[in-house]
Amino acid sequence: MSNLKRWTVVFKALANINRLKIVRFLSGGKRMSVGEIARELKISVTATSNHLILLEKLEVLEAEGTAGHVFYFLNSDMPSDFSSATSLFR
Repeated sequence: MSNLKRWTVVFKALANINRLKIVRFLSGGKRMSVGEIARELKISVTATSNHLILLEKLEVLEAEGTAGHVFYFLNSDMPSDFSSATSLFR
């Protein structure tokens, strides 16, 4: 993928206020469940899950299941282009 196309993917992924808020919520090593994030965003769990899935597919987030819940957190090894872009919002 060319550099310009890759940046298009990065900017499209981060061009949503709720996804930026998710990055901000999870900064500093914080882990949150889908329900917790949905309550903070004041949107449905389904919409929240869609945002989280997209960010996870792009390797911005990681997920870990514990005690019947899935907790999301920032991927410490996220691609450098996303790391550079998301550092502006943390």
